[in-house]
Amino acid sequence: MKFSENWLRSWANPALDTDGLGHQLTMAGLEVEAQEAAAPTFNNVVVAEVLEVVKHPNADRLNVCQVNVGEAAPITIVCGASNVAVGVKVPCARIGAVLPGDFKIKQAKVRNVESFGMLCSAKELGLAEESQGLWLLPADAPVGTTIRAYLDLDDTLYTLKLTPNRSDCLGIAGLAREVAAITGCAITPVVAAPVADSVPDTLPVTVSAAACGLYCGRVVRGVNAAAATPDWMVRRLERSGIRSISAVVDITNYVLLELGQPMHAFDLARLSGGITVRPAAAGEKLELLNGQTVELNPDYLLIADDARALALAGIMGGAGSGVETTTTDVFLEAAWFDPNAIAGKARSFGLNTDSSFRFERGVDFVATRAAMERATQLLLDICGGAVGPISEVRGELPQRAPILLRTSRVKRVLGIDLSVQQIEGILDRLRFRFALQGADFLVTPPSYRFDLGIEADLIEELARIHGYDNIPALPPQGQLSMLPVSESLRPLRRLRQLLVSRDYQETVSYAFLEADVERDLCGNSAPVTLQNPIASQFSVMRSSLLGGLVGALRVNLSRRQPRVRLFESGACFAAVDGSYTQTERLAGLCYGSIQPEQWGAAARSVDFYDAKGDVEALFAPRSLCFVAATHPASHPGRSAQIFLGEQAIGWIGEIHPQWQQQYDLPQAAVWFEVELAALLSGSVTRASDVSRFPPVRRDLAVVVDESVALDSLLDELRAVRTEYVVGVELFDVYRGKGLENGKKSLAFRVLLQDTQKTLTDAEIERDVGQLLVALQSCGAQLRG
Repeated sequence: MKFSENWLRSWANPALDTDGLGHQLTMAGLEVEAQEAAAPTFNNVVVAEVLEVVKHPNADRLNVCQVNVGEAAPITIVCGASNVAVGVKVPCARIGAVLPGDFKIKQAKVRNVESFGMLCSAKELGLAEESQGLWLLPADAPVGTTIRAYLDLDDTLYTLKLTPNRSDCLGIAGLAREVAAITGCAITPVVAAPVADSVPDTLPVTVSAAACGLYCGRVVRGVNAAAATPDWMVRRLERSGIRSISAVVDITNYVLLELGQPMHAFDLARLSGGITVRPAAAGEKLELLNGQTVELNPDYLLIADDARALALAGIMGGAGSGVETTTTDVFLEAAWFDPNAIAGKARSFGLNTDSSFRFERGVDFVATRAAMERATQLLLDICGGAVGPISEVRGELPQRAPILLRTSRVKRVLGIDLSVQQIEGILDRLRFRFALQGADFLVTPPSYRFDLGIEADLIEELARIHGYDNIPALPPQGQLSMLPVSESLRPLRRLRQLLVSRDYQETVSYAFLEADVERDLCGNSAPVTLQNPIASQFSVMRSSLLGGLVGALRVNLSRRQPRVRLFESGACFAAVDGSYTQTERLAGLCYGSIQPEQWGAAARSVDFYDAKGDVEALFAPRSLCFVAATHPASHPGRSAQIFLGEQAIGWIGEIHPQWQQQYDLPQAAVWFEVELAALLSGSVTRASDVSRFPPVRRDLAVVVDESVALDSLLDELRAVRTEYVVGVELFDVYRGKGLENGKKSLAFRVLLQDTQKTLTDAEIERDVGQLLVALQSCGAQLRG
């Protein structure tokens, strides 16, 4: 909202300068978005009257004028304006005046004639973009008075960025209430005394829409609609961003700015029958004052007469019933509409009117009749006429339920101790009605404060008026203590750093994705569906991190990145038996060459075993088991389920060729995903003595069927309880000459060691024999 500081100070004038008043408004929650002078800076410019105009003896286009500036004798000024004439009153810049643009007025000789000032146009004073000749002032302008004082130019224009809940401050009256409450100054409102009716004429009013809780109308006959709007009213309207149209329209706009109550004036001669407030019919059309024709439905409210729709209620009047300069009889209306019935309606037609802006936030229904009286008085003062009685129809209006305000709760929320007397004083300044109940208050919000509904709202009001600057900024106090951290748990940041050290980069993606992606990569036909997705491609919750990684890969490929290694940790969601589960996981994806392009190593694309090595590095020193299994996202022969002991904890594989083609991947990517809980858990490292005796190595080569998995053999070997075996590792695999078809040879390195002695041949052979028995139990034969 934009308004004049001087207009506000005519209602409430605190002992603050312009900047101080703006600061106080901002700190009270009424943010001053802009603060600008009403007129450019200039001085020593007065109202002057031209007494004599004589042609310049040495110039055809110049005149020598005798000008009365309010002193004992007139002064001589040379002027070239075409509209200078005897008797006109114009602005006159005296010697020493400084005009906008730092233009200084000096005594000058113009073609051998002394000139002691300058007669000014509005453009030269910075008050107009263009001007034709001198600025001609009204005939009653007082000669000698400074222009700044005469036109009230020493004014500041505030623009407030009001929050939607403060509709009570969309008028000077509401702002004055706020200033009086904030600063404690007196308020001198303009009292609109009831205007006695002088004619019996009325117009029947019918309200058939529940959203119209109050409608007031009044007939005014014999008005002079062509009367000029007073300069003071025009100035206040223009400084509030509203241009002057005609006296009747200006009056309704003025009341809107002053009291916050939208009004409208109809040409009575253009109405047929009575006034009806009703819902629009489906497909009903109305031409608005701005020339726009709108098609309506029953969600919109109309002001209509017996023959047609007249206005779009709460938004804009219609084109066929407005007041013109030839109008002699008018019908004034003021109403209260339910904000829910008006909200969004103007925007649906691309409109944003002053009326809709106020109605959709809430208008004071108690002040509606007062606004009618104020507009009537202004209309009589400016346009004359005879008024009829007010026709009023009341429906259901909002009820203001009392709110309990507890002093103890105020202290707990604000952190300051406001006494009962202080709270009582603030409520008095806010003009809230209340009743004391011991140390608590039962507060009834006023009709103009639609934003007050619960105790917290009142506590906020106390903080605003007490002053946020007066609330001490106390640092929070608390006892700090070291929390225990289990050595068996590994922090996630360490795992992230490990992946970064292995040339991965972390990505963060949305937890929701497209249903097709979830179905393709996870085989999930019943995902967790969002009721209100932010976009159509984000309609379901992810059950795997793979979809986000593939999306990030595609973004990188579109930017010509040939080598991509990404990882992400986050929550995955699934629907199980009508309920939802959430699991934390970590996933990675590799694409392109195993190493950046270089001369020291041959180029090679990343494969299944590279990703397997990364997963094993994450879980080290624990051992994992990789069991061949199919996954919807993976190549059938290059996919495995990951086990930690007997627990399945994740998947690893190469992207299926079908998805590689569908998602425009030039070559296959390798991915893995593991449960974060299994990854974070670990074992406490235990120290042991370093043996002073050398280890003993024995090699075991056995022949097994091709179908026998290495992991099954290693599990059997590691399960054997030997006394001196410290390690068993595979070091060779052979297939070919000397072996039957369908057979393979596996060579294991066995290390034996004791920390206290050198092992004997018998001890070595005993432990190796136990291992050989374990291998034979799996169908292995010692290779000859």
